[in-house]
Amino acid sequence: MRILIAEDDFASRKAILKFLSEYGECDVTVDGMEAIDAFMMAIEDDEPYDLVCLDVMMPVMDGYQALKNIRNIEREHNVAQSDQAKVIMTTALNEEKNVKMAFDLGCTVYCAKPIDVDKLRDILEKLGFNQ
Repeated sequence: MRILIAEDDFASRKAILKFLSEYGECDVTVDGMEAIDAFMMAIEDDEPYDLVCLDVMMPVMDGYQALKNIRNIEREHNVAQSDQAKVIMTTALNEEKNVKMAFDLGCTVYCAKPIDVDKLRDILEKLGFNQ
């Protein structure tokens, strides 16, 4: 499994990387623009990401904008909906409007920080990702 992590906070990035590396090969970016570049390169190399973990609040481009771009890239490359990357949005912003916006843009799971790894493990299992 190929995983893309976009997280600007060092401690969060390190913890997410440690956890998700048990599931597959992880690439790490520190802002939304880097995430878009990595996602585009993976699609063009015919090695798309299976899972994308996006922080909402990042510099340069936030997670919402990055998600919108990711879904646009998939559409432009005729990626079937069933083959689209699963996207987990991570954030401390847990208000209903933020959650709704994330799902409207195409996120798969909305995960509040601090991340509960047991819940995340259950979520990944439900999505069909195993260690």
